[in-house]
Amino acid sequence: EGYAAVFNSDSENFGGWVEQIAPGAFTGVMDDNAFALVNHSMDQVLGRNNVNVKLSQDDIGLKFSIKLPDTTLARDTKELVRSNILNKCSFAFIVQDESFVQGENGAPDKRIINKMAELFDVSIVTVPAYPDTSVASRSFRKSEGMKQIQRSLQEYKLPYLYHKNKLRTNKFKTNARS
Repeated sequence: EGYAAVFNSDSENFGGWVEQIAPGAFTGVMDDNAFALVNHSMDQVLGRNNVNVKLSQDDIGLKFSIKLPDTTLARDTKELVRSNILNKCSFAFIVQDESFVQGENGAPDKRIINKMAELFDVSIVTVPAYPDTSVASRSFRKSEGMKQIQRSLQEYKLPYLYHKNKLRTNKFKTNARS
């Protein structure tokens, strides 16, 4: 499970401009026929939305969870995530509404995506466009998976989101088995 997109978080610099996803931008696409992939490759399918993938949108961003199938790809991907070799995500989409802000004082221009028209996939990736995304392997204990997400959020300097997430995930500590 993890976040394929984090709201109000800058993408990498795309040569003088960055991109942000506005809160609520995924409203209307939560039931799209999106896939869970590795590196956006349709040859590396981990799941499909509303089959074994659950998508949700909260105040942090686009959250996903995958009930992994019993395949070599799924087992290998789970181990790469568990080992923190793969720890970032991405998503493929079509924009419905966007706005632009001109950068000032050397800051890059900014494209803000206000609404998605379509969501094609959420992907566990090696090189994300948005560095604040995260993925963690859920172990036998839900609390262990949440600890992995919290470590990822700490590592990528999101203290506000980390503390906010920590308050929300305290409920998992009393429910130790998934």
